Amino acid sequence: MRLKTNNIVKWLGSSLVICATLGMSSAFAQQPAAPVICADYKRGPTKIPGQRTGKKVQRAFEAYSQDLVDEAIEILKEIDTSDSFDRAYVDRFLGNLLAAKEGEGKNALDYLNRAVQEKQLNDSEHAQTLRLVADLNLQQRQFPQAISFYEKWMEFTCKEDPDIYTRMAQGYYETRQLDKIITPANKAIALYDKPNKNPYVLKMTSYFERKMYAETIEVAKALVKLFPETKQWWTQLGFFYMLIEDYKLALQTFELSYQQGYLEKASEIRALAQLYGTNGIPFKSAVIQEKYINSGLLKRSEENLSRMANAFHQAKDYAKAAKYYGEAAKMDNNPDYYRKQGTLLLSAERYPEALVALNKALELGSDKKGNIHMAMMEANFYQNKFKEAHKWALMAMKDKSVARNAKAWEPYIKEKAKNRGIKI
Repeated sequence: MRLKTNNIVKWLGSSLVICATLGMSSAFAQQPAAPVICADYKRGPTKIPGQRTGKKVQRAFEAYSQDLVDEAIEILKEIDTSDSFDRAYVDRFLGNLLAAKEGEGKNALDYLNRAVQEKQLNDSEHAQTLRLVADLNLQQRQFPQAISFYEKWMEFTCKEDPDIYTRMAQGYYETRQLDKIITPANKAIALYDKPNKNPYVLKMTSYFERKMYAETIEVAKALVKLFPETKQWWTQLGFFYMLIEDYKLALQTFELSYQQGYLEKASEIRALAQLYGTNGIPFKSAVIQEKYINSGLLKRSEENLSRMANAFHQAKDYAKAAKYYGEAAKMDNNPDYYRKQGTLLLSAERYPEALVALNKALELGSDKKGNIHMAMMEANFYQNKFKEAHKWALMAMKDKSVARNAKAWEPYIKEKAKNRGIKI
């Protein structure tokens, strides 16, 4: 049984975790001073605000210290200074206060952008502000600007930071520059002291959305290895194997997931059942479907019941296959399911029940009358009802698809009847 690619993509669409918004909880915290490590960098002089500006800044800071943030903001807005450092210093303070207020991100950016437009601040303050501007742009979904300021921060500080690279990769994802995700994601992976899932997810998404499935699988395998306790990485890896039609590895992955209790969604259980069927293990496919239809995880629908019945049929458990085809048939009086139920009951040597189901299929207008007539002939024959068997053999002979087989049965039925002293 081949699995349809569009179904697999649909499953992946519901399970693939994309890091759409990375954690921003520390975005507005004061960052530690970035160490200047460029060999040719000349440290700038340390400046302090002028006396007049300094007094007003001190008043604003005292208000802020008493949680009077709005008052602090108003004090800072009233400061008018022509000194370029003082102006940058006040704008930075204002931007930081506004950044912490909900809904003030855009206003905060206006002040902070002005503060770093020219290098006026002290080195550590300039570095912190560059990073905050980048983070605010990311939060405001201004991704090209965010990427640009992260690059400015790295250029100024000569420092590499895995969080920065991860956020840059996110910015490339959001702007659909999927190929550009890989480099910053790889740098983030190399720099993190402890494995972080986010750059892996962004990298995996980049490959997946570009249909580079072999590369996608390699990243998914890394996620499973590094974060084995996370359920979704296992199922996603299984779905990726299905996508490239490596059903053996897909089944191995899903089986391991199932054994660890990681399969919780109906789509995942259906995938496992289908993989058993695809790998020639229909009995396990049938049993897993029966378990989860009975539990309610899989809907007790006509489609699911018929799929399970087919698996039991493949596994040669004719009685159960017949039972579930019958249940599916009753849902909308499907003649084909009644025909299959009757044929399977015949195989299970439950002849009276087979005749009931086959008759029902005829009543509902099945378009496979010849096959049904043949099955009814056999069901009567094996009950030694030779006259009835002969009647159905004659009916079957009228159908071109089974006429030859019916003609071969007809004299045999007569002979058996004659041996029993029954005249036909």
